[in-house]
Order: sequence, then C-alpha cells, then structure tokens
Amino acid sequence: MNPKINKLRTELEKNNGKIATLQAKNKELEKQIRELENLDIVGMVREQGMTMEQFAELFQKMKGAAVAAPAVKESGHET
Repeated sequence: MNPKINKLRTELEKNNGKIATLQAKNKELEKQIRELENLDIVGMVREQGMTMEQFAELFQKMKGAAVAAPAVKESGHET
C-alpha cells in the first residue's frame, strides 16, 4: 500500500480529533454566553423593579406587537 495513504489517514484522524475538541469547546462557550445573557436579562428586569409576572406580560405584548406589524415587500412599500 502507498505509504502516503497511511500518512494522510493519520493526519485525517488527528484533524478529526481536533475538530471534536473544538466543537466541544464551542458548545461550552455557547452555554457560558447564554448563561451570562440570561443573567443580564434578569438584572435588567430587576433594575426596573419589575416582577416576573410584569416582565412576562410586557414580553407577551412585545411579541404581539411584532406579529401585528405590517409586512414590508421587497420594494419597501407596506402591505
């Protein structure tokens, strides 16, 4: 068998290991980011003196307003 094939297979295995390690690291980083974002959101709600119920109500109103917003065609005119 061509020795170059073995060398390439070894390199491929090494790269796959690195990729798996980096994917795991990215997953952990995404988790940490999400946790910090959640803490920021809770902090902003508390800063405003809102209860969780008040925040939930505000958020539902915001979601409803976003859905009720008129659609815009690619031409830039409202429909």
